[in-house]
Amino acid sequence: MATIGVAALAAPAPLSQEARDDIAKHRAISVAHEAAAKCLEAGRGDDVCEKELQNACKGLAIGKFCGMKH
Repeated sequence: MATIGVAALAAPAPLSQEARDDIAKHRAISVAHEAAAKCLEAGRGDDVCEKELQNACKGLAIGKFCGMKH
């Protein structure tokens, strides 16, 4: 039988506001990338889907392909 230490049962430390903001940005970017993938699957073309991705990421991410700002 395995023994579990007390630390393993403790709740994780609260996240900073910066960490929560980063998590939210990652989730928003993943939604934008998923929409781009669905756009491509629908056969709408690279140019159309890339433009939609850029619009979805405006103010949230950097670069042509919606990279995370850190």
